[in-house]
Amino acid sequence: MPGPAGLPGARGPALPGIRDASYSPLPSVMPTFLFKTEPGEYAFADLMRDKATTWAGVSNPAACGHLRACAWGDDVLIYHTGSERAIVGLARVVKGPTPDPDAPGLTAKGEIKRPVVEIRGVRPLPRPVTLEWIKADARFHAFDLVRQSRLSVMPVSPELDRAIREAGGLG
Repeated sequence: MPGPAGLPGARGPALPGIRDASYSPLPSVMPTFLFKTEPGEYAFADLMRDKATTWAGVSNPAACGHLRACAWGDDVLIYHTGSERAIVGLARVVKGPTPDPDAPGLTAKGEIKRPVVEIRGVRPLPRPVTLEWIKADARFHAFDLVRQSRLSVMPVSPELDRAIREAGGLG
């Protein structure tokens, strides 16, 4: 069933005050994803300054599949790669997947080949959650951040989402 403005995968109408980008410390009832970024190229602080951005440039087929699964209202944990290697902030999807204007087209299944989503910064984590901490916690042994280190977009299970928010000072 199409959602706002006919976007595929959207989960309901954009009603004022309902699932907007206001902060909630508890894990959302909507899915949570993790997006990776190189802080020297576009840091979470840049997202907070800009208020919102279009998340583009994802080309890995598995990451594109996860990006196509994002929908309006989903939470996004922002992970800094490079020397930081930590989850540093919380964002929210404010516009579901649309075709990347720089790489339009559909897959053989008729899905958006290179999706982009718009996200809005919500707030930084009071305490960044490091990759070292994640790897040391047995609950994360099957987490894609640990298993598939090159994957740039991935889902986060509700259990791991709660653990990350608690460790990051949001719980």
